[in-house]
Amino acid sequence: MTPLRRTVLTSLTLLAALATAPLPAAARPLDSAPGCASSRPYVSGQGGYAAYRIPAVVRTLRGTVLAFAEGRRHGSGDSGDIDVVVRRSTDGGCTWGPLTVVAAGDGDTRGNPAPAVDPRTGTIILVTCGNAGDVTEDQIMRGQVTAARGRRVYVQRSSDDGRTFTAPQDITTAVKRPDWRWYATGPGHAVALTRGPHAGRILVPANHSTTPPKGSKDTGRESRYYGGHALYSDDGGRTWHLGFTATGPSGVVNVNETSATQLPDGRVYFSARDQYGSAPGNRVDAYSSDGGATLDRPYAAQGTLKDVPVVQGSVLQLQGAHAPLLFSAPSVPTARRAMAVWSSTDAGRSFSRLTTLDDGPAAYSDLVQLGTGMVGVLYETGSYDGLSFRRLTGIGAHSPAGAPSHG
Repeated sequence: MTPLRRTVLTSLTLLAALATAPLPAAARPLDSAPGCASSRPYVSGQGGYAAYRIPAVVRTLRGTVLAFAEGRRHGSGDSGDIDVVVRRSTDGGCTWGPLTVVAAGDGDTRGNPAPAVDPRTGTIILVTCGNAGDVTEDQIMRGQVTAARGRRVYVQRSSDDGRTFTAPQDITTAVKRPDWRWYATGPGHAVALTRGPHAGRILVPANHSTTPPKGSKDTGRESRYYGGHALYSDDGGRTWHLGFTATGPSGVVNVNETSATQLPDGRVYFSARDQYGSAPGNRVDAYSSDGGATLDRPYAAQGTLKDVPVVQGSVLQLQGAHAPLLFSAPSVPTARRAMAVWSSTDAGRSFSRLTTLDDGPAAYSDLVQLGTGMVGVLYETGSYDGLSFRRLTGIGAHSPAGAPSHG
């Protein structure tokens, strides 16, 4: 064998070995989880619904993934005949069981699912909202709808791992003030607190609109005085109370669709959409040191998420030593597209882009921890053509094996 041929063969052998060698953890593709990288739990036009929107996802104590959504029967609009539906996965989101209606609209609107898993009992607690199917958000915001036909708040429970749920119980009088018009829970998973003096509390981030100040206009954008608040239960979802309220208008921030998670130090971190505000960017955040009863400071602009458009987003503190806080949302400032995940190692003071899931149209999303270093993202795709579920691995690798996500 000539020296030249021997050199070429040696080089080819080394290249082949490098090509088949395991990648270092830092370089491993995020979607290289064993089993599957993605699945499609909801496809618009199938299952009796013209469109599926508004994702929410949790992992139960038994390891089942529950993917909630709004099933919109006649189109993608926010009003009309809309049900809350769920599908279950027992293999980490690779395959899904049959669709089940959790809260039937029966011609009215039911939506904004905000589920949580009680860490003490494993009970799934689901809070939702609803209104008459023939009224719009704009009419409710302008005060043109009676209380009975306007926004109502409901709670349901499941003690069989999400297979069945109790009938919706109306809790509106306990958690909605008389002068509030619009009301929306989440959307996205709620929070079950697992540390501190309020461990076991079910905390639901929400928003509302208030009556405009006397003498101001009450049409169009001028009627949209949004504010944020929280509702909570300390007895497994049986009784409910109002927590903090952060009510506009401030002229700078209008708190809208909100997600929350509990940080390792016990505080709750809130991330919200700034709707019609004038603060820089479109994301605002706040903290609570008393389980959501009050805020440590008013909502303020989150400057390191400046690439996020006006849209709902999700936050999730991963479990485990030195595990990061994650945020998911589209990543084009002027359009709902390019779903991405950001990471924070300083409790939400700053975020950096971790990965982009795809470059196509995308909107609402929700995050769930699936196990050691593995996260699921349930998100809207296309022009509301359905919901995709992506599995990401190599994130928060110090998380305890099999630890369920409670928010």
